[in-house]
Amino acid sequence: MPIKIPRDLPARKALEDENIFVMTEERANQQDIRPLEIAIVNLMPLKLDTEIQLMRVLGNSPIQVNITLAHTATHESRHTSKRHLERFYKTFDQICDNTYDGMILTGAPVEQLPFEEVDYWEELSLFMDFAQKRVFSTLYLCWAAQAALYHFYGIPKYQLPAKISGIFSHKALVPNSPLMRGFYDQFLAPHSRHTEIRAEDCARVGDLRLLASSPEAGLALLESRDRRQVFMTGHLEYERDTLNREFQRDARKGLRPQKPRHYYPLDDPQNEPLMLWRAHAHLFFNNWLNYYVYQETPFRLNAISALSSNKQGS
Repeated sequence: MPIKIPRDLPARKALEDENIFVMTEERANQQDIRPLEIAIVNLMPLKLDTEIQLMRVLGNSPIQVNITLAHTATHESRHTSKRHLERFYKTFDQICDNTYDGMILTGAPVEQLPFEEVDYWEELSLFMDFAQKRVFSTLYLCWAAQAALYHFYGIPKYQLPAKISGIFSHKALVPNSPLMRGFYDQFLAPHSRHTEIRAEDCARVGDLRLLASSPEAGLALLESRDRRQVFMTGHLEYERDTLNREFQRDARKGLRPQKPRHYYPLDDPQNEPLMLWRAHAHLFFNNWLNYYVYQETPFRLNAISALSSNKQGS
């Protein structure tokens, strides 16, 4: 899906070098179509890396997508320059009157804190409530999935004895789900987290449907029954070396991390990891964009807030 981005966004060159179809604002403005409006609320410290990861899997489909990058103004980023944020990112106050076909909220390295102790929790809650009213379908990734399940449904997260890190096999629980269309019965996906949500807690909520789980990594994918919310606890968007960089970072900090499981050939960190989840990553994000956004969203964006108001009033 051609994604519309600013000409000077640093991620542009990396994406073009991979033959990902990106479109500058000048070219996009010459096309007489109604593009999808997708907002990405980027909570990760290394925002440029996450931009590339997500834009990579949102690219190369026939429909034009306008990307809006957003961040939390109440948190001071130490790993992304203020200049980059001011040039390419918007805050909640700058988008709160807009309407979007889709929104993605990323994970964040704050999962061991109680939700309310995260310094931008109040602002993140505004983003999540905004998504319910003015976004047609929202995709929550990793910690953001845990945060949204807690915020909307009161589902707790649990501290794990040790960090789950690695590439894990998953089983599709609802093989005919549009999100899983084209998936194998079993598929691989990366996980990297210290906490989990539990299937039994989610199963008690009638509005939620469990879609995929892993014997080792636990519940991986679920959705609201109206498909307006999708929760993924893993990281299909990760690059080949993302887990390796996290492992090396934690080792340098003296945290004595365990090696990511099922990741290095022969379980040797000297060996380059194999990229075994890329096809399913593209399938998943394209399925979400196609079946949950493009095929369902109203042609007139302002109709989305009306749909949400009607649902809340019913």
